[in-house]
Amino acid sequence: MLYDRMNRSIGYLRLSITQACQLRCIYCRPALHQNHTDGMLTPAEFGQIAHHFILHHGVQKIRITGGDPTARGDLPEIIGTIATGHSDIDLAMSTNGLALGRLAATCKASGLKRVNISMDTLDESTFERLSGRRGVGQVIAGIDAAIAANLAPVKLNMVVMRGINDGQLASMVDFAAQRNITLRFIELMPMGPLAPNWHQHYAPAASIRRSLEPLTLSWRPLEQGAESSRNFRVVLRDGREVSLGFITPMSCNFCGNCNRLRISCTGDIFPCLMNRPRGTLLPALRPKYDPLRFDALLAEALAAKEAEHPHDGFAVMTSIGG
Repeated sequence: MLYDRMNRSIGYLRLSITQACQLRCIYCRPALHQNHTDGMLTPAEFGQIAHHFILHHGVQKIRITGGDPTARGDLPEIIGTIATGHSDIDLAMSTNGLALGRLAATCKASGLKRVNISMDTLDESTFERLSGRRGVGQVIAGIDAAIAANLAPVKLNMVVMRGINDGQLASMVDFAAQRNITLRFIELMPMGPLAPNWHQHYAPAASIRRSLEPLTLSWRPLEQGAESSRNFRVVLRDGREVSLGFITPMSCNFCGNCNRLRISCTGDIFPCLMNRPRGTLLPALRPKYDPLRFDALLAEALAAKEAEHPHDGFAVMTSIGG
């Protein structure tokens, strides 16, 4: 296993395979942000990184992120390269869902196990305000395609923003209950375009839960494990049940149990989502794979991992995939 300087074990690798995304969400992506494609890692290099973490460090959980991974035409190849010979690993993907209608079955066949889908609203005008385009129907089609392809469990991630979409919690809970999928509410973080006005739009998990109380009869905590989400099985007042979760990086951070390491699409190493990169893996990948250099670069990066994330984020979210 890998360990950082606080002796936290690293068992979760997140690979951001592109900065490109079809959306420009106001909390994620600056309007003038450019997609840098120079020097992006190849499918073979992503596979080499994944295999190194699996074989040398026992990592069993890998998530493909972006940008949005579906913006890369070679996504099925990347999935297949990572999955080959490692059918037992938990290989997941985070996506905005726009392209899942046509890609879900292919991704499943390539070796993907499950998906998390960003879905902040079911209201088209709010969706357009948040993302810069229309697309609610397309995302819903992607969600249904993921369910049909058994990319399970399908989880929805909703970033809750006060004054923007916090009045739409009930419709999102109803949607998740209808499809028997998990809905997770994420606290807004002070990074990206909304960082200067973060306090204006920040909704802590406690206030989100209070807003949900009129809809619910009971909350049963579920085992959390190493997850960042605090999860519940909730009985609604109409008798239905739904799984809800809260991801609380600001009101109750989970840094003490952080087991994650992020690699960007250009090989940069991010020991922390909200901090600066700490080196790059490129010297261990090009011109050829060097496992000793690989581990030396990892050790150097993990030695710089802090006990907690800073209050304000340095990176653009679309570069490192959340």
